[in-house]
Amino acid sequence: MTSRRINTLHRPASSQTHLPPLIFVHGGYATARCWDAYFLPYFSRHGFDCHALDLAGHGASEGRERLDSFGIDDYVQDLAQVAQGLAAPAVVIGHSMGTVVVERLLEQHPARAAILMSPVPPGGILGSTMNIALTHPAFFAEQARATGGAYTAQTLQTMREVYYSRETKTDDLIRFARLFQSESRRAILDLSLLAMRIGGRRPALPVLVVGGAADAVFQPGLLGLTAVRWQAEEAVIPRAGHTLMLDAHWQAAADAMLGWLQRLLPGGTAA
Repeated sequence: MTSRRINTLHRPASSQTHLPPLIFVHGGYATARCWDAYFLPYFSRHGFDCHALDLAGHGASEGRERLDSFGIDDYVQDLAQVAQGLAAPAVVIGHSMGTVVVERLLEQHPARAAILMSPVPPGGILGSTMNIALTHPAFFAEQARATGGAYTAQTLQTMREVYYSRETKTDDLIRFARLFQSESRRAILDLSLLAMRIGGRRPALPVLVVGGAADAVFQPGLLGLTAVRWQAEEAVIPRAGHTLMLDAHWQAAADAMLGWLQRLLPGGTAA
């Protein structure tokens, strides 16, 4: 396995517990800092040792200058490297593209449990891409502007309509802009061809699938496909958009995840 310099954000548990560590895996076009706005402080406060990694070519990790050379399997190696460096099997939490990274990791490495947020459907992203092209024809041009840091009023409106709930404030969208970047073309191709991949062994472990009722990227009706695949519990967050960890309704998503973890893990969590 190729070893790379992978940047991680670490937010230790605020109190002594016997809970497993959490590893957060960002989605496409994002960086580890997307978790630090709300989720890392939240779960740290509830007794979890929290780690969020920048996948290769993202954030402060190695490979930014060769981003397009990295595919999903490279990202899985990055996650495995972080997971194997922890003292105990972790609960791995992925968002969007990060759910594919998590699912593929589970084929190869043990984990305590997994949470799949706004997951990429088993058939890949082609259907969703076509749907967005029809319903939001300006999206791709506006996304290119957003990843380049050029936010216009139209850009902000389009990003909210596709990625967030209508309740998410414009000031927050502007604040979140620094948490995102370009994505690897190779990784996007991997997600487009996902239906053609023959997957490996799917272990039996606790899995929660979480999605937003207002997700315009992967419609909430698709959550069941991932839930069936993993025999997972399913939670739909009312009014929430795709980017659950930053959405105006982020705490409802975090509360649902915490409640599931509290039922799953012995010993409870800190207040």
